[in-house]
Amino acid sequence: MDYYLVLAGGVGAAKFLEGLANVVDPSHIKIIVNTGDDLELFGLKICPDIDIITYTLAGLVDKQKGWGFQNDTFNCLNTLKRYYNQGWFNAGDKDLATHIYRTDLFRQGYNKTEITSQIAKNLGVKAQIIPMCNEDVQTYLDTDFGVIHFEEYYIKHQCKPKVKSIKYRGIENAKLPDKLLQYIAMAKKIIVCPSNPIVSIGTILSVPGILKSLKRVKEKIYGVSPLVQGATIKGPADKLMESLTLEVSCVGVAKYYKDFLGHFIIDLMDCERKKEVEDLGIRAYCFDTIMDSLIKKKNLAKFIIDL
Repeated sequence: MDYYLVLAGGVGAAKFLEGLANVVDPSHIKIIVNTGDDLELFGLKICPDIDIITYTLAGLVDKQKGWGFQNDTFNCLNTLKRYYNQGWFNAGDKDLATHIYRTDLFRQGYNKTEITSQIAKNLGVKAQIIPMCNEDVQTYLDTDFGVIHFEEYYIKHQCKPKVKSIKYRGIENAKLPDKLLQYIAMAKKIIVCPSNPIVSIGTILSVPGILKSLKRVKEKIYGVSPLVQGATIKGPADKLMESLTLEVSCVGVAKYYKDFLGHFIIDLMDCERKKEVEDLGIRAYCFDTIMDSLIKKKNLAKFIIDL
C-alpha cells in the first residue's frame, strides 16, 4: 500500500494535515510527531502537538484557537488554579479527560506509541500518529528569564524572553519507534510540514538515526516553508532561528534542512528567492502556503501530492 510519511509539529502541521486528509485516504498517512513539547502538569502527562493533530484529524479541534476541543469548558482548570501555581497552561475539561486517560495508560505500563494509537482510535482518526520516540524528551530554553520549558516560554511568557540556547533534554536516550526506518524507506513521499524548524522538526531530526535515514531518501522529501516574507504565520520560529544566528527567511529554513531536503515549497510572496534555494541543491516551487481556509489547505496538499 502506498502511503505518505509526514514530519509534524503543532498548529501549522495540523492545518496541512487537515488538507492532506481531504485529498488522500487518511489511512494512507503516517505522521511522525514532535514530542519535545511534552510536559507533566497537575500530575498528568500532556502531549500538546500529538493532541492538536489528533483533535484536528478527528474533526474536534477548536479551529479559532487551533488547539483543544471545540465548545470546551474550563471548570476543572479554574478549580485547579486554586490549588496549583500552574494556571498558565490552558486545558479544557474535555482536553483534561485525554490527559487523565493517557496518564492512566502510562501507569498501566503502555508506552507513548501504544497510548497515542489508542487515543486516535477512540476518536475515530484513521491516520497513523507516531510519537518521534517513546522516551521522555523535553525542550528547554536558556533565556534572560532563566532556563524554562518551551511551553512555558510560548504560553506563560508569550515568547518575550530572549533565547540564548536550546536543549532537548533526554534526546541522547531517545530510540527510534518500531518500524520507523522501514516507514522512511518505503514511503511514497515524505512531507515536512510548515512547523517550527527548531523546536518541532529539529527535535524530530535529533532523535538518533532519523536524520541519517532521511538523507538516504532525499529525492522524495518535500518541505513547506513555515516562514513567509521573513515572518511566521503562528509561533516563535522566527525568534528561535534568530537566537541560533540563522537567517530568518525561507532561505534560512532551506539552509537548515539542506542535508536531507530534496524539494521545498515556498510562498508566492517569496518567489524571488527561489533561485537562492535551488543554489543549495534543493528543487524549489512557489505556491500559496497561507492555509486560512479548507480549500487552501487542500490545494497545498494536492500540489505536493501531484508534484
